[in-house]
Order: sequence, then structure tokens, then C-alpha cells
Amino acid sequence: MAKRTAEGEPITIKKYANRRLYNTDTSSYITLDDLAKMVRENVDFQVFDAKSGDDITHTILTQIIVEEESQGTQMLPVSFLRDLISMYGNSMQSMMPSYLEASMANFRKNREQLQAAFAKGLEANPLAKMAEANLKMMQNAAEAFIPGSRKPAKPDQADELAQMREQMAAMQKKLDELGK
Repeated sequence: MAKRTAEGEPITIKKYANRRLYNTDTSSYITLDDLAKMVRENVDFQVFDAKSGDDITHTILTQIIVEEESQGTQMLPVSFLRDLISMYGNSMQSMMPSYLEASMANFRKNREQLQAAFAKGLEANPLAKMAEANLKMMQNAAEAFIPGSRKPAKPDQADELAQMREQMAAMQKKLDELGK
């Protein structure tokens, strides 16, 4: 999708009376699915009624949510929808947009922090350290059962491997005794 709009300017989408959406940036007709994809890719756009020139972006975004919800990928719980509907005409209605925006901004911030923690790695996580130790132990066990399956062990690794072999032999002996 080649962009022809000025950098930082939202893409203009026109909605015609026949319900077709026209992307003026790519000079092509698009669907609600295409607009949903643009939202997911953080592409800024505005939708205008082709006849009146009115900005109908809000209505189109709401329509995308309705389409998503009706296709079985429900994200909005019924209780939330009931609460949201009850706010219309309520004295709290004027406060809801800013509250919901702040809530979503906080959610995005928390999600980004969580993603950054995963991206940084789990090296500080004790479970990751345990998994690494378990991996080493399994590699050493594989070496014990299939000699020569790895590079020759360094002297300190050889001692560790010998200790693990002794431990495994002792465990096997106990298992044999329990089986009698």
C-alpha cells in the first residue's frame, strides 16, 4: 500500500452512498476488514461521508467493533456492554470518553512494559534459571547415555558430569530396590 499523503497526515477514506469505502491514498476501494487491519497497524485515517463531507470515523470504527463481535471473536463482556449502554443519557456520559481513553492508555502502557520485560529476557527470572539448570542436566544425562554426543567436556564440566553420573546411579539403585 503506497502512501501518497503527507507524512503525519491521516489517510482520507470516503464512504459513498452505496456503502463502499474508497481509500484516496491508494485510489482503491477497501472493506471494513481493511480498515481494521489499518487500525492494528497504527495507520491513522479519517472517514468522511462522500456526499455531505461529515467526519464519520467514529461511526465506522463502531461498525468495525460490531462486525468483530458478531464474528465470534467477542471481547466485550455483556456486563460491560450493559454498563456502557446505561451510561448514555446519564450524568456520567460526558466523563466516560476521557475515562475510557485514560484506561486504555494505562492498559497499553502496562502491555508495553510487560512486552519489554519479555523482550529483555527472562535471565532475571528464577524460573528461567531453573529451566537453564534443567537443560544442562538433561544435556549431561544425554551425554551419560550416549557418550560422544557432545564436544569433549572441559575439566570442571567433567567433574560435574561424573557427579551427575554417580547421582543417577544412586537413584537407579534406589529405584531398583523399591521395585523389588
